[in-house]
Amino acid sequence: MKRVVVDHYGGPEVLRVVEDDVPRPGPGEVRVRVLAAGVSLTDAQLRAGTYLGVPRPPFTPGYEIVGVVDELGPACARLHVADRVAALTAYGGYAEYVCVPEAEAVEVPRHLDPAEVVGLVLTYTTAYQMLHRSAHVQTGESMLVHGAAGRVGVAVLELGMLAGLRLYGTAAARDRAAVERLGAVAIDYRTEDFLARIRGLTGDGVDVVLDGIGGATSIRSFRALRSGGRLVVYGHYAMLARGRTSRRRWAAGWLEWYGTTATVALWGLLDPRRKVMTYRVQRLRDSHQWLPVSGRRPARLVGGGPRNPQWFREDLGVLLDLLTADKIHPVVAERLPLSEAARAHEMLESSAAKGKLALVP
Repeated sequence: MKRVVVDHYGGPEVLRVVEDDVPRPGPGEVRVRVLAAGVSLTDAQLRAGTYLGVPRPPFTPGYEIVGVVDELGPACARLHVADRVAALTAYGGYAEYVCVPEAEAVEVPRHLDPAEVVGLVLTYTTAYQMLHRSAHVQTGESMLVHGAAGRVGVAVLELGMLAGLRLYGTAAARDRAAVERLGAVAIDYRTEDFLARIRGLTGDGVDVVLDGIGGATSIRSFRALRSGGRLVVYGHYAMLARGRTSRRRWAAGWLEWYGTTATVALWGLLDPRRKVMTYRVQRLRDSHQWLPVSGRRPARLVGGGPRNPQWFREDLGVLLDLLTADKIHPVVAERLPLSEAARAHEMLESSAAKGKLALVP
């Protein structure tokens, strides 16, 4: 089979395609023939070596897949050969075949487009779980999301509308119309102070802030909360410099991230009226678990999946139902072959407002 390999951390140019043996599923695993593998910012952070729990090279990136079960390992009882499934692999997805734990695979209706479905696995599941598992949003509440025109931001706005939330989103001026079409008040992060604007629009702040940027933004996001508000920090975009590792920026970014995380965590402890939590789709935990724990490095091709596979299956199942009912609309920006994985990574930043990139073996 063909798979993409990262031999050493770096920019998109480190991605190369190799020939390898087709893996055999172990006990409790199924082998999946990949129909679509999502390309995400998380993959770029893995490739650059800036993601918590990143495996040591050589490894195959690829956080999410949709495919067809073509072999069952010993002790598998739920799935069958020819079932179409989706899985959160964490890494290993850029390949023609991947072995995943049966418990972490989610059945997918055959009539759905695999490239559209792969857009749900990481992006929309992240958005859904932050809203409903972490922040526990309620109809009528107000929410601010940073990066509202990005892939997670768009998913949050779509799901936030369905949840009956009043929405605000930071974005570049060029994306204002797109954000407003999704029902949110757009705030230009380059020319407007989002904290002052939120206070001006709401009077006392918002109920929820979803912050995928981290750093100093998290401190201002905390200050944008009203009494009873919840801040969910789920990213550290500043760690990645234009898709490539900047060692100075990487070191400074981690120092800033940990420093501001500790500061905001302390504020959360000292101010019982407002809560602070971090979120990682791979390790969904109780809301007061603060610093994410580095993921394990298994010897097998794929990485560890969600800590609670039942929640993952339930939540992705809800999203598949919403997709079938045409209530959410994951957009596929482009479909590329495995051989163009490096090009896909180069396109990541420019494609953020256009939709999901999918590798199609």
